[in-house]
Amino acid sequence: FMDKQILADEAAVDIVVRGEGEQTLLELAQNSSEPRNLQNIKGITFRNGEETVQTPNRPAIQNLDELPYPAYQHFALEKYLLYGKLFLPVITSRGCPFQCSFCTTSRIFGKAYRARSPKNIVNELWRIRNVYGADAFTFYDDTLTLDKNRIFRICEEIKTQKIAIPWDCQTRVDQVSKEILAKMKETNCQQVFFGVESGCQTILDAVNKRTTVEQNEKAIRMAKEAGLFVSISIIIGYPGETKDMLKQTLDFIRRAEPDDVYLCVATPYPGTELRRVVEQMGLKMSTDWSRYDTVTPVFENPNLPDAEVKELRKNFYDSYYSPKYVLRHMFQHNFYSRVMARTALNHILWRVKGAF
Repeated sequence: FMDKQILADEAAVDIVVRGEGEQTLLELAQNSSEPRNLQNIKGITFRNGEETVQTPNRPAIQNLDELPYPAYQHFALEKYLLYGKLFLPVITSRGCPFQCSFCTTSRIFGKAYRARSPKNIVNELWRIRNVYGADAFTFYDDTLTLDKNRIFRICEEIKTQKIAIPWDCQTRVDQVSKEILAKMKETNCQQVFFGVESGCQTILDAVNKRTTVEQNEKAIRMAKEAGLFVSISIIIGYPGETKDMLKQTLDFIRRAEPDDVYLCVATPYPGTELRRVVEQMGLKMSTDWSRYDTVTPVFENPNLPDAEVKELRKNFYDSYYSPKYVLRHMFQHNFYSRVMARTALNHILWRVKGAF
């Protein structure tokens, strides 16, 4: 979204790759960086003297099975350890037909949904378990269960190849059913992450989520009944959100009782509808990209000043990660319950240490 601006602002950057990068980076590696060679590579923006050249967009990769598996032997796998357990990421699809105002996915990968085959996916799972020794894996798809038949086939393939390690995924509340959740549980899925975003219908509509508060509650309830650890994301500080709307969301969390909550701050990333809204409202935005972490406020919100956001998040987690939370999750068989119990315990110890 900002390729030309990046080249103008950052002297250390010579070439920007736009969109999917696998084929583009391969062609860059196979060619010298002389302008006459770069002209023929689609999907890049580069300097040619005083001129900035933007080559045509590269078409999206249609057959994702053609991509090789990640070469983890070249990675520092110790950076993927969590409490001594090796978690490795897996991405099985690209593109999103939904248009949530805060999200960059469809702007980067397009609206058309493209997916790897179940056999190709589970072959990768076998590899990360048996070659690299993964203790668990995470599906990083935005909506793993978008194609109902595919998720059933993935689960069947996991059972066939006996990939018994714990796994988790994220999806939408309107893209699950009791049958899907039960099937996932059968194959050792232990956590599901829902992009809930709000417990206020006005905000759900404002972010173009196309879901309801009732659907949020139902999905959380079904997942818990299936025996899954349920995590949700909540966005606070969306332009126009009032204190009453925020209270509705906090009341929703207490009512729905998810197992973990990622309380993030509305962040207007370049290319999103949210950024256009913030600009249209004339709200001052930071251009310090290191602050764009979904935790730090990056635009002036008259309804929710920065200091209040920080205080709200602090008070929320101080209350949520309680000794009761630790005891409730510490002795569960669920892998993610035990992980979050340790996280909560560390938060409590950090608070106690900070008091002295």
